[in-house]
Amino acid sequence: MSSIQTVKCPHCRKEAQLTGNPFRPFCSERCKMIDLGTWASEGYRIPGEKAPQHDDEESGEQ
Repeated sequence: MSSIQTVKCPHCRKEAQLTGNPFRPFCSERCKMIDLGTWASEGYRIPGEKAPQHDDEESGEQ
């Protein structure tokens, strides 16, 4: 007995098959590319304070 495993697409929340789906865990190439674009434009961020900026000239290293 084989059951088809599905998950919810992380972008649109529609059901997406795991087996035989080249875009898994997404339901389509469109949802996959939208997610990639969000990563590329730094849309996903972890809240917190900014890291301090360091200049190589100030550290005295050559």
